[in-house]
Amino acid sequence: MLKGKCVVLGVTGSIAAYKIAYLASALVKQHADVHVIMTENATNFINPITFETLTSNKCLVDTFDRNFQFNVEHVALAKRADIFMVAPASANVIGKMANGIADDMLTTTILAAKCPKYVSPAMNTNMFENPIVQDNIKKLEHYGFHIIDPASGYLACGDTGAGKMPEPETLFSYIMKELAGRYVVLPVGGEPEGFQGMIQMNVTGGFLWECLSEERTKQELIDLFLEKYDASREDAEADVNTFIENLSKAGILEV
Repeated sequence: MLKGKCVVLGVTGSIAAYKIAYLASALVKQHADVHVIMTENATNFINPITFETLTSNKCLVDTFDRNFQFNVEHVALAKRADIFMVAPASANVIGKMANGIADDMLTTTILAAKCPKYVSPAMNTNMFENPIVQDNIKKLEHYGFHIIDPASGYLACGDTGAGKMPEPETLFSYIMKELAGRYVVLPVGGEPEGFQGMIQMNVTGGFLWECLSEERTKQELIDLFLEKYDASREDAEADVNTFIENLSKAGILEV
């Protein structure tokens, strides 16, 4: 579904950092080219090797790392990116981005990127509600960043309130909506490729899902089905109707 798409994930220092491994894995299974950039603090919560193993790409941390191909790494990756998501995004990195501070690989790359940029704040409730942090978030919105509202719940610090990073399935849906068009899979249970919460499809359903890399009418899906499989038009219409019905039940947008 995301073949040929370059997704850059920025991971900052937060207890929720480990959850991005699930997101990276799900994106790879959709054939995306996934690159992960970590802040130095993020490496205290999850090892870069985890992301390198999942994505088959070098995880970038050090701006001056000499072990890379001969190009200006942060500029090259910024140019290739089709979407850039910073999740979890700490108050520190939000402040840097909002004020144009580029002092590590993550901030230098995102400031050089012209693709859609998404930020998922994750921090203590009092930090999130601090007027300074809220002003920085508004600044990012003013500059065209998309802000993903944090969830409310029990936080690692023991407090309860807003500031929780949404689950990987939710972050995945934002990326799919941005890159794959109007059809977006939302959590429905089950255990298909990637991680729990994605819709499960059979072989023909998987083929039709791949067809949605472009917007299609129902008739176009039926015609593509007939080109792919030796079936009657009646059977093709039945399979496409079932496919659309399942997507509707799963919470797909604008079917």
